[in-house]
Amino acid sequence: MRTAYSVETVRTAERALMARLPDGALMQRAAAGLAAACAGLLGRVYGSRVVLLVGSGDNGGDALYAGARLARRGAGVAAVLLAPDRAHPGGLAALRRAGGTVAPPDTAEGLIDRADLVVDGIVGIGGSGGLRPAAVPLAERAARSDAVVVAVDLPSGVEADTGEVRGAAVRADVTVTFGTHKPALLVDPARTHAGTVRLVDIGLGPELPAEPDLQALQHADVARLLPVPTPESDKYRRGVVGIAAGSARYPGAAVLAVSGALRGGAGAVRYVGPAGQAVIARFPETLVSDQGPHRAGRVQAWVVGPGVGDDADTVAQVLRADVPVLLDADGLRLADADAVRSRTAPTLMTPHAGEAAALLGVAREEVEAARLASVRELAARYRATVLLKGSTTLVAGPDVGPVRVNPTGTPYLATAGSGDVLSGLAGSLLAAGLSALDAGSVAAYLHGLAGRHAAHGAPAGAHDVADQLPRAWRDVRESVPEAVVRA
Repeated sequence: MRTAYSVETVRTAERALMARLPDGALMQRAAAGLAAACAGLLGRVYGSRVVLLVGSGDNGGDALYAGARLARRGAGVAAVLLAPDRAHPGGLAALRRAGGTVAPPDTAEGLIDRADLVVDGIVGIGGSGGLRPAAVPLAERAARSDAVVVAVDLPSGVEADTGEVRGAAVRADVTVTFGTHKPALLVDPARTHAGTVRLVDIGLGPELPAEPDLQALQHADVARLLPVPTPESDKYRRGVVGIAAGSARYPGAAVLAVSGALRGGAGAVRYVGPAGQAVIARFPETLVSDQGPHRAGRVQAWVVGPGVGDDADTVAQVLRADVPVLLDADGLRLADADAVRSRTAPTLMTPHAGEAAALLGVAREEVEAARLASVRELAARYRATVLLKGSTTLVAGPDVGPVRVNPTGTPYLATAGSGDVLSGLAGSLLAAGLSALDAGSVAAYLHGLAGRHAAHGAPAGAHDVADQLPRAWRDVRESVPEAVVRA
């Protein structure tokens, strides 16, 4: 599992570690890791041209010391000082001793144009509000150049704790971060500025608290959470998920939600709604009823909302059930907020940015710009677990704790019906016994993998994503042999 910590937590951990180390040792560890990463990107260090964009403070110091290491290996290293009076003195002296130079400001853009690699050491993790005016043309020049752009710890101009980008920011090809990930490296829009992220171990781990601010599941984590039937299992012991979805106008939403649910680990799917014939035609194993949720029979979880139109009564019936409930699409719009907040069984809400904006009473752009703050606010306001779909899918619980960041997916998942498949999948995992946080996180992970398989570099429909869920499931389990349990 990848984890990320806030700036305050990282700085506290760094202070504790530095108290046990010789003066400057921590910066030298960071610089060594940064220089090694840059050397690997260059391939041939001797004769290469490296430009350092250096701000004040330790971030600039990391860049200068790394530049000195590259200069000693034969690279031509030039430092552009954005705050000459506040450049790290030790790093600057090391660079000069190694044969590096300080470039006059009026030559900076020309140097960038000829560089093989540009190191962004402008602003550290404490920066906020975007790049200062003097740095903007240099960052833009680097982005237009043929050089590989490497950010030190995180791209300058992004907000470390939130992933927000409130002004001009560096767009890196690679970010070399130290000790632990920072939230901005996992959450959009900042994540898109980071490029490929490489984590350098500087010994910070023992100083960090057990509970991070963010978590990103990996194959092994998901494999441990997947429901696996035992020899004693039957369809009811494995869980039954109810799907209240679809309408005369949107029967496809019902079909797609059921398609996700059938591949989510529960033993049976009960469908309730007016699209029963369409569901049975595609999935004859589904248990179908048109008598409403309260007469559907026993279920261990409900999914309500995809394509239901204005059927508020169905949504209200489901919310009164004393089982986990997933609210999606029209269900989010029709659900009474107090009814959601007063539920004692878990609730999982799965809005996209537009739906989240409507629930919060803000513009969609505000949600997209502040995804982490938005998902936390929704979870707290509705006392529910919230899965915020989008370029970075986030899952937050109603209580204070780590937010889950989904690392899988593809832009091709932005297609009609894809969210219906996700809802059915997550609902089935709820019925199989996973918590709302785990069900949402695992569903997003598998859905993203299935989307990659379905698209494979070309457009794909939601039904293609559903068809690839078994392959995604197998990918996860087979990659971690110790997690495979024979059914």
